[in-house]
Amino acid sequence: MPDGGGEPAGARGAPATPRARARSAALWGLVGGFAFLALAQGYRLLGPGSLPVGLGGTALIALGVGVASGGLSYLAEARLRAKRRT
Repeated sequence: MPDGGGEPAGARGAPATPRARARSAALWGLVGGFAFLALAQGYRLLGPGSLPVGLGGTALIALGVGVASGGLSYLAEARLRAKRRT
């Protein structure tokens, strides 16, 4: 039975192909990295002073945050889809 959107009640989103999961994880990694950079910039503008790392260190931390958030979202998506919570 359609749920108002013209789709069957059980059909949602793209299928969980490895390529779709990797693309989703990469996008979440970008979101995580840019969110960290935005927070770091806000701290530099409004905080008590400079960060204890320079611009290169901030970029490396943002890269690490992006990789971690992308990896975690890749792993969590399969678990959430198995529990039908996506």
